[in-house]
Amino acid sequence: MKFVDKLKIKIVAGHGGNGCMSFLRERFKPNGGPDGGNGGHGGSVWFTATNNLQTLADLEYIHHIKGNNGDHGEGAQRNGAKGEDINILVPCGTVIYDDQTNEGLADLTEPGDSFMAARGGKGGRGNRYFASSCRKTPRFCEQGGPGEEIHVRLELKLIADVGLIGLPNVGKSSILASLSSAQPKIANYPFTTLSPNLGVLNTDDEKIIIADIPGLIEGAHINKGLGLEFLRHIDRTRLLLHVLSLESSNFDEIIKNYEIVNSELAEYDVRLSERPTLIVLNKSDEVDEIELPKLIAKLTEYFKTKGLTVVVTSALTDEGIEFLTKELVKFTKIHPRPQSQVKLFAWENREYEKDPVRKRTKIQVIALHGGGYQILHSQLEDAAIKYDFNQEENVARFTRLLRKYKVEELLERAGAVEGDTIHIAHKEFVFYPDFYPSDQFNTDDLDSVGSDANDK
Repeated sequence: MKFVDKLKIKIVAGHGGNGCMSFLRERFKPNGGPDGGNGGHGGSVWFTATNNLQTLADLEYIHHIKGNNGDHGEGAQRNGAKGEDINILVPCGTVIYDDQTNEGLADLTEPGDSFMAARGGKGGRGNRYFASSCRKTPRFCEQGGPGEEIHVRLELKLIADVGLIGLPNVGKSSILASLSSAQPKIANYPFTTLSPNLGVLNTDDEKIIIADIPGLIEGAHINKGLGLEFLRHIDRTRLLLHVLSLESSNFDEIIKNYEIVNSELAEYDVRLSERPTLIVLNKSDEVDEIELPKLIAKLTEYFKTKGLTVVVTSALTDEGIEFLTKELVKFTKIHPRPQSQVKLFAWENREYEKDPVRKRTKIQVIALHGGGYQILHSQLEDAAIKYDFNQEENVARFTRLLRKYKVEELLERAGAVEGDTIHIAHKEFVFYPDFYPSDQFNTDDLDSVGSDANDK
């Protein structure tokens, strides 16, 4: 399967269903009370981690996900059904970002971890909801609210116990194949491995997951070569196997290659250069039998001063592979896998809440580039979205709100004249002032009046 570890998706949750305006009409009850049901909430969009996936390839060609809308309310007090949630499966280790703000939203590391990316819109209330002792026959209802919309970026950071790192063509894929049942592409040229490969080393106690990271080169931390594309896949590893090739038989060159990779790790994240590391000197079969013991002794002494253990291998002949396996098993016993991965970003599942107690807030009137005005105010915007203006009582209710907040006076203060287009939420209105006496005007209600050239 193609390896995909980064993609972008636009997500729009489902729209809430509209409330219903209805009155009970039965035999012997010709003038029954209101019985319009509420609309159902729109379906939300979730991401859930699973061990059954190792790549984001299943989502590669999905650029837009739309949630299911809630059903509309009906008469006879029948509420609309909630829109079914959409659950998108992603591999464990998927990090979710807001693509517009670059804010980290969630880090799904364990199987079953779920995150609500976009919440469905609330269902509109039917006229039955508005009935009271003072208002027995409400002839209005509410429309459903829009679902949340967000552009997300998914990045996969493989969850592996051991990460194989090193320059290109040092034999990392061959070692992975020798340690596990993985079958990576192996060839004698640089950048044979173009995407991370995973292998599993089965032991008596647990399964050790090993990730073969494509070869790093000098400048990888600034995205040279494969660069940053795959450096992030070693973020979660417990142990690094730094593979060095003995093919050159040159001590200084081997040390230089070690320092290049170690420097790139430190430049990317200083914590990686401090991660427990095991040095694997590979391709011992390529070195002269007389020179090999001297070279190994010299390298072993050098890495001993750095507190690093050295294992000599030949992936071609399987020399040293058994000893390397024992070292991996010993390490995993000393450093057991955490019960739950530390998450990069914490999140809270959001549930529908009751409408908060409304507070009177100041209104913003913004002059739009190209003409017209935008009104910013939470209650007015909420009303503009929910009210169905084909119903006369909703028009009257909205008019009372405008008068309560002295919107007409604020618009005149901002320079609006008859015929101007007024935007509230996604609705447009035409300004026809009633010319209230100027002494009713209160400038304290005006928060800001200005011009925004970036607005439409």
